[in-house]
Amino acid sequence: MQDQQLDRYSRHILLPQLDYDGQDKIVNSSVLVLGAGGLGSSAIMYLAVSGVGHLTILDPDHVELSNLQRQIVHAEERVGMNKALSAKQQVMAVNSTLDVGAIETLLDETELLELIQTMDVVLDCTDNSKSRKLHNRLCVKAGKPLVSAAAIRFEGQMMVIDPKQAEKPCYECVYPDVNEGELSCSESGIFAPVVGLMGVHQALEALKVIAGIGETLTGKLMSFDGLSGTWRNFNVPKQKNCPICGQEK
Repeated sequence: MQDQQLDRYSRHILLPQLDYDGQDKIVNSSVLVLGAGGLGSSAIMYLAVSGVGHLTILDPDHVELSNLQRQIVHAEERVGMNKALSAKQQVMAVNSTLDVGAIETLLDETELLELIQTMDVVLDCTDNSKSRKLHNRLCVKAGKPLVSAAAIRFEGQMMVIDPKQAEKPCYECVYPDVNEGELSCSESGIFAPVVGLMGVHQALEALKVIAGIGETLTGKLMSFDGLSGTWRNFNVPKQKNCPICGQEK
């Protein structure tokens, strides 16, 4: 790291669990964020200020006025702009030292797999089970850690999938059935701080994976209830017959 980086990240380096070596890993890491909406907004900002050196943001959608209630990476003057480009603009405003890529279009499976293979960690910040199952399958295939989260109304859930830990479950183990009638924020609403909190926690887990510190949520499903302010962690088993990661697939 350069002298300016040592000053910028000095509060991280003071942490004995992280120290210089951990921050150096963050500065030299490559992270892919899939979705720059409610989850992605706060995740992106904390990854950026924490010093993730190579940050790639993928989102084909455009900023709408209703997004600004919770998607803090965007701004009024960027309504109508592609979300990945809008997020990149905000990231560069707070940390111009980063290498930030913005992908404005959906990639096919082959292209997305090739992109994932170049990353250290992937964050799934999309808003539907179909996308989360696809990203889980590709990350398992590529052997890359995935931090997956969801939020609706006053509730949030999150888990970390690490294919290198063969005894731990993947997203498919926990959610084998795609619910075609799943709720959406546009239909059911979302309390802004809840989705922000889940995105921040995604960034936290991703940084722990990168730096190799602490205990990640691999093998656990974390649930948050915003109305009661309670967190619950559930141990979730690996399914031997899981078609994605199971031993009998």
